[in-house]
Amino acid sequence: MTAAPLVAEAAEAILQAVGVTKRIPLHGRDRGRAVHALNGVDLTLRRGQILALVGESGSGKSTLARLLALGDTPTDGEIRFAGKQVRPGRRADRRAHFGRVQMVLQDPFSSLNNLHRVRYILSRPLRNFGRTSPAEIEGRILELLERVNLTPATDFIDKFPHELSGGQRQRIAIARALAAEPVVLLGDEPVSMLDVSIRLDILNLLAELRDRDGLAMLYITHDIASARYFADEISVMYAGHIVESGPAEQVTQEPKHPYTKLLLAASPNPDRLTVGTEAEDVDVDVDEKDLAEPPNLLAEPVGCPFAHRCPDAAPVCSATAPPTHSFAAGQLARCWLYDS
Repeated sequence: MTAAPLVAEAAEAILQAVGVTKRIPLHGRDRGRAVHALNGVDLTLRRGQILALVGESGSGKSTLARLLALGDTPTDGEIRFAGKQVRPGRRADRRAHFGRVQMVLQDPFSSLNNLHRVRYILSRPLRNFGRTSPAEIEGRILELLERVNLTPATDFIDKFPHELSGGQRQRIAIARALAAEPVVLLGDEPVSMLDVSIRLDILNLLAELRDRDGLAMLYITHDIASARYFADEISVMYAGHIVESGPAEQVTQEPKHPYTKLLLAASPNPDRLTVGTEAEDVDVDVDEKDLAEPPNLLAEPVGCPFAHRCPDAAPVCSATAPPTHSFAAGQLARCWLYDS
């Protein structure tokens, strides 16, 4: 049985992964083998939407983000922008894509060069994308600083990154991404290295940019509580597969896939961002020994990738890829539990 794509029907798709597979060859004594990082992933980001991609470390989230940004080439499948395939091997595709899709990385302490002032950091992308007049560049830099709420902008333009707090540095990283005037932002764990007290401020800033400028955002995180607070929709990834997707409220209040239930149950304090499902309200019975066993990404995918950790697994789960089931409000889950 071939599993159906786990993508809800949607108009105005702006950025898509279509059947994307990524194999990463190994070297040395493991030469000839490969890590199965992504396995036939389908993902659709709509114009003006915030989509959260949730999963634990090693699930393939960052690999998918690199492919969506054309930072790497899929082994199979396509990346599409506004319905048209874009290819990393084509220089024209890359240049156009880099202007439309920008990334905000996880670590604000290493993503900015401490040897350069904010003025220089923000001027480089402006020059790369056609701004040449010094006066125009200066005005645009001040405007970018104001857009990310670093005001008065003149207080920040000549500072070095090491003179700024973590939250201020991440705002500079966001301003740098905005300099290209993108229509899509890819945030790879953009708040995970910040103090808890300022994570909400950064998420609110990103939400303001979406509301004001119509930006579409892919928010990559291991934290399903923040995904519920911030995102319109959630896609849950495990071992290179998307196992559940749908409206954020639906996925977190009525999770269908056992792995989604596990993520909710494992969240130490889902209400710390003022919203979330209480961990004790999620009905999941999982042996701690099974939780400690990571998926084998070197093995050819067979059956459900979560079968070896699932408390509800049946023999069919390890043998055959599960079908996709549809639920209310466009929620989708790939699981044998709902097969009649």
